[in-house]
Amino acid sequence: MPPTPSPVTRGSCLCGGVRYEIHGPLRPVTVCHCSQCRKTSGHVVAATEAPTEAIQLLQATTLTWFKSSDTAERGFCSRCGGNLFWRETARTVRVTSVMAGTLDGPTGLSIDRHIFVADKLDYYDILDGCPQAAAWF
Repeated sequence: MPPTPSPVTRGSCLCGGVRYEIHGPLRPVTVCHCSQCRKTSGHVVAATEAPTEAIQLLQATTLTWFKSSDTAERGFCSRCGGNLFWRETARTVRVTSVMAGTLDGPTGLSIDRHIFVADKLDYYDILDGCPQAAAWF
């Protein structure tokens, strides 16, 4: 799938306490069904990805980072609870996942895969025909 046609993509949390711009193309959307994503979002997480240096924070007074595992942290708004970012904490990793629902539309993106489907709950089915993996691809 081609990257988003816009050279700059903008997004924010619900209350506007965190606003950002992403300069450059975005990866297609990956849907994660793992238990951590379920617990932080209330369902699944649909995320795109960009090089960390391509993400410019325009407003970040309420951005809080939570260490969600030994290897990753999640960025959220401490005022409205908006789930915004996920990134590995290893110094060699230089990409950040951005929750697709926080982007201002239209995005030009589409879902290209589902991960951690072995952790998905039983109240829904995945019917979009995209590839599925029990864990990481």
